[in-house]
Amino acid sequence: MRVNFLFLLMVMVVLSPLAIDIYLPSMPVMAQEFAVSAAEIQSTLVLFLFSMGVGQILIGPLADKFGRRPVALAGIGLYILSSALAVFALEFSWLQLARVLQGLAACATSIVVFSAVRDSFTAKDSAKIYSYLNGAICVIPALAPTLGGLLALQFGWRSTFLFMMGYGLIALLFVSRFFRETKPSTTIVQKGLYRWSQYRPVVSNGHFMFYATACMTGMAAIVCYVSYSPMWLIDHLGVSELAFSGLFGLNAFVNALACFVAPLIIRRLGNRRSVIVSLTAMVFSGVCQVLAQWFGPQSGMAAAFSFMLPMMLLCIGFALLLGPATTMALAGFGERAGTATAMLGFIQMSGASFLAGLVQLSDLTAPFAVTLVMVSLATLLLVMMCFRGLNHWHQEQFAH
Repeated sequence: MRVNFLFLLMVMVVLSPLAIDIYLPSMPVMAQEFAVSAAEIQSTLVLFLFSMGVGQILIGPLADKFGRRPVALAGIGLYILSSALAVFALEFSWLQLARVLQGLAACATSIVVFSAVRDSFTAKDSAKIYSYLNGAICVIPALAPTLGGLLALQFGWRSTFLFMMGYGLIALLFVSRFFRETKPSTTIVQKGLYRWSQYRPVVSNGHFMFYATACMTGMAAIVCYVSYSPMWLIDHLGVSELAFSGLFGLNAFVNALACFVAPLIIRRLGNRRSVIVSLTAMVFSGVCQVLAQWFGPQSGMAAAFSFMLPMMLLCIGFALLLGPATTMALAGFGERAGTATAMLGFIQMSGASFLAGLVQLSDLTAPFAVTLVMVSLATLLLVMMCFRGLNHWHQEQFAH
């Protein structure tokens, strides 16, 4: 029964990374078909992630009030409908709307998955389940772009969204048939679903905001890297869609490997020092990127590698950052962990997508856009960690 339950959780959790990665090789072709700029086509990814972030706050309370199963079924149903809307979109604004709805749908299933784990397993067993789920999440970025590239070459870019729709139908079949309600009978539901008084103690806490900003910094760099890469590599450098998929998949594989190694490093260094190392790695990645663009090759596969290798270091830094920064952000909120987690997800995803959207309004090319975001924010956080007067923001805290 537990194996079947884990399988259902994996089916739902991959909806989000699938929607992010499978259509990346098709972005240049989509921009041409809709006659929009690179920044506009990149907005389809930014809108998806922004919607996922907002959904943390909107959908989380619904899962507590109405239960996990109804929210899961509604989320998967919306995922299917939004994917269909993207398949048949003739106007770019309809594609953007489809991505907003798809982000909300993916957020709903993600919330249900992690809530169901918390409902159904002990703390010790939950850690194992989360590792399995994170492994599934990490595998998708390595495989989905290649699948998307093959589908696009054979059937056009709309087939990638058709694939998402088909996968959603299969997920709906399994979840409706086998997924049972996991919400504990002791769940406390507030009279008002959305009350500012729930979130005010969280956002007014400097320690939480510092490490939430660290999470947002890493995510913003990754969003810029993912959204800029297809246009830069395929359109600007002339790399084929399949070659792009291979390069992107290689970095995704390194990221997945780093996710598995990160706990060993964190156990040795501790949370705060791990955050320092990860932020330093991001700054070094940006420096390498600038040097590669100034002195490295400017065209072809060699230029593609000179762009992607520093991004590999970014992926390693991001893998090392997210765990300890999340732990530090939530450390002081044992009594309101759910609220703090929802706010952290909102800041991390919506804040990152907002920053990426701002950068996309500039004329910066992909290497310098990614570098600006990660180096400026990571350097600011590292400088702040040097001041003793700000120790209450960045030193270790414990639940109370």
